[in-house]
Amino acid sequence: MGCKTISREVFGKMTQLQKNIITGLMLGDGYIYSDKYNRAILEMKQSEPKKEYVFWLYEKLKDICTGLPKKRKDNNQWRILTKANNTLIFYKRLFYRNGKKIIPVNIKKFLKSKLTVAIWYLDDGSLDYREKDHYAYTLHTNCFSLEETRLLQDVFKENFGITSTIQTRLCRGIRYPRLYFGSKSRDRFYQIINPYRFKCFANKFPRNPSETTR
Repeated sequence: MGCKTISREVFGKMTQLQKNIITGLMLGDGYIYSDKYNRAILEMKQSEPKKEYVFWLYEKLKDICTGLPKKRKDNNQWRILTKANNTLIFYKRLFYRNGKKIIPVNIKKFLKSKLTVAIWYLDDGSLDYREKDHYAYTLHTNCFSLEETRLLQDVFKENFGITSTIQTRLCRGIRYPRLYFGSKSRDRFYQIINPYRFKCFANKFPRNPSETTR
């Protein structure tokens, strides 16, 4: 039972666009931790090939960031850090329990923006594509429980009119859930993510989706 709920709090000076991005990062690769003063800091890291995406995120979040993205010498990853920010405590309480990411039961209130979905997909999504034959999208919800994944499935249906199926992948004796957007929903999903078609994520977008029939 990983789900929890939390009441709304003041977000401070963050714009709605920034809130939408941060929610997407929380569903994906973003990480929030507390400093020694118990203030919350958001960290986002991507590999060298994803530099374009990192700097795009920075442009959207720069007024709450410590400075330009920096390249780490130890692993060549590009990293963004926000300033220590009490308003980010909201997200830390919302998306973490005992240091582990969870999906809150009221995620429907926060997973509303197409931008949020796109950020999440760029972080944790993948494409199964065979030109003129087949394509489908997957959101790898491996770190979430089956119950949480079912909740996300319901939110996609209610907030975006998108149906999905849940697949479970066996890895080292454990089955991990993931959301699969096949023939019934892939076109609507594509319309959501396509405006954020960065060159560095070319492998996540079909070349000719209109020619694919299955």
